[in-house]
Amino acid sequence: MATPRIQHANQVVSSEAVAEGLTAATPLPSTLARTVITNVRPQVDGGRRPAKTTVGDELRVEADVFINGHDLIRCEIRFRHENDVKWSNSPMTDLGNDHWCATLPVEQLGRYRFMIRSCVDVYATWRRDLMKRIDAGQDVSEEYLVGAQILHDVARRAKAADRHWMSELVEHLRSDALSLDNAVSDIVTKETKGRTLREALSSARIAHLTGLGDPELCTSSDTYFVTSDPSRARFSSWYEMFPRSAAPTPLRHGTFDDVIARLDYIEAMGFDILYLPPIHPIGWTGRKGRNGSTTYEGDDPGSPWAIGSAEGGHTAIHPQLGTLEDFRRLVGEAKDHGLDVAIDLAFQASPDHPWVQEHPDWFYHLPNGTIRYAENPPKRYEDIYPLYFEGLDWRALWHELLEVVQFWIAQGVTVFRVDNPHTKPFSFWEWLIASVKAEHPETIFLSEAFTRPRVMEHLAKIGFTQSYTYFTWRTSKWDIETYMNELTRSPVADYFRPNFWPNTPDILSDELQRGGRAGFLSRFVLAATLSSNYGIYGPPFELQEHLPRTIGSEEYLLSEKYELRSWDLKSSRSLSAFIAVVNTIRREHPSLQFNDALTFHPVDNDQIIAYSKSRGSEENLDVVLVVVSLDHDFAQAGWISLDTSALGIGPGDSFVVHDLLTDARYTWSGSQNFVKLDPEGVPCHIFCVETTERTQVS
Repeated sequence: MATPRIQHANQVVSSEAVAEGLTAATPLPSTLARTVITNVRPQVDGGRRPAKTTVGDELRVEADVFINGHDLIRCEIRFRHENDVKWSNSPMTDLGNDHWCATLPVEQLGRYRFMIRSCVDVYATWRRDLMKRIDAGQDVSEEYLVGAQILHDVARRAKAADRHWMSELVEHLRSDALSLDNAVSDIVTKETKGRTLREALSSARIAHLTGLGDPELCTSSDTYFVTSDPSRARFSSWYEMFPRSAAPTPLRHGTFDDVIARLDYIEAMGFDILYLPPIHPIGWTGRKGRNGSTTYEGDDPGSPWAIGSAEGGHTAIHPQLGTLEDFRRLVGEAKDHGLDVAIDLAFQASPDHPWVQEHPDWFYHLPNGTIRYAENPPKRYEDIYPLYFEGLDWRALWHELLEVVQFWIAQGVTVFRVDNPHTKPFSFWEWLIASVKAEHPETIFLSEAFTRPRVMEHLAKIGFTQSYTYFTWRTSKWDIETYMNELTRSPVADYFRPNFWPNTPDILSDELQRGGRAGFLSRFVLAATLSSNYGIYGPPFELQEHLPRTIGSEEYLLSEKYELRSWDLKSSRSLSAFIAVVNTIRREHPSLQFNDALTFHPVDNDQIIAYSKSRGSEENLDVVLVVVSLDHDFAQAGWISLDTSALGIGPGDSFVVHDLLTDARYTWSGSQNFVKLDPEGVPCHIFCVETTERTQVS
């Protein structure tokens, strides 16, 4: 018999040859699993790096899962903490359009693994089709035999306790189908007596035992990782201050005892992290003078970031601040006030740092034998030497820097603000943070990297807990909305935790220079309500310091970076009371403690921005609506087009918005509502949305 031949464009080949070619080039699949799992979230770099969550939260896992044809499928998520031996299983819910989700409780610090498993739900598919045939009046006797075979296969995999009654059910399905109505009900469970066949076959007990079916026919996703951090990684309010300017009298160098005396003031404003710039000895060589001058006078204290002198380096305390014991006492007193003390990790050295003489290979030497200063052309930092992370002795340097972090953890510090991490190798940070968190998973690292977006994102991927952002320079409504949608609605949200700062010792923005009191208020409210993590550099912020060193500069005039300052904390200009109110609102409203439910509401005036956040169940929903004027000079008004579904109200419902800043209440109705904001008063609203069905904290 002639071999069949297949005609191709200009050649004829035998089907036998085609089969042989396919077999040689394309091996058969190793499994007959039919389901497809794709678009898993959260994931970072295809699962090579962990996403982020926090203890006490629920991790939402989502994926698209589908199959060819019309069979029903079942999905589950398998997860375990890195310290657990066994996996836990949880069913996933079909949200429609082949999109499935599950929420997992996060109960421990550290790393979790999870994967998704799915397969055809053979039993549910058979039962669905059986009922359709019964409803259509078709002969289903053969279908009972199909069902019997399905349950027979399940019974073989079932535990002994279930195998007996399932075998009975199989026998009844194989016998006279006309008498099954009561027989099946009796067998499935005694409590189901009198139920119909339809009800019995949909019993949860059967559904549970059929489970995911034959493991060999299941599809499993890749394994993904999630890092669980302390809750303060998700929700925190930072206050930065220079301890050397904490003295109550002018011109005296502040001490840790002076900082302790200020803890009541910081706690009253509602902050939970007190961040101190470098507290180490300051070098003399190349010391900067006032306003960053390259010459200094005898009493100029120098920049704290020029770390190291004869008194010691990164594990030493500046002698004018106090002793190591004084610092430990500050850490303890701060905890009693509900504050964590964060310190600065600035991995660089003054020319006077002991490392320069003891470890010359830790620095890059020019051909003439000198060490190049730190530079960010055209800026030069004559008082700082950068470390050479790729030098011949790099291993010793890396271990020394790890020991620096471990030293401060031993003193009670678990929060670190990291200076310019983008100028050091990514591999160094990934190694250091992983090494620290292996023993201290509670540690928080804030990345101070104002650099290119992909670099900032990668630092977050490799372990940084929180990240500084471009918020300072996002000032128009379009800029703010676009940036927030990027941070909260894109895959970046799986690993990048933004921390919004309206000012820093290095950044006095144009908004604060020219915006007056209204500018400070609006920028503060935006930072504190758009992001669950934010910080201010004080007292300059609450005292509205706004003069730049020169026109067009973002440097402060008489910057604390280069001189001691004395602050009148009782000044009538102080915004401390306003800050305290906003921080109280943040603590009392869970919606402001997350970033994942942010909705912008259109306003017919580009000088007004409106957005809401929500949290909780339908019965206990916390909704906060924020409206801010971006014009710091003139009153602005407009109509808000509310997305009522985001507020948990019906399209035509009346409701009350309670302004938590002024205690005023307004009755609104439907989606179109009018607002007016005046910079002479409070240029923003923080509304609690109240309805007759729910009463919220206010």
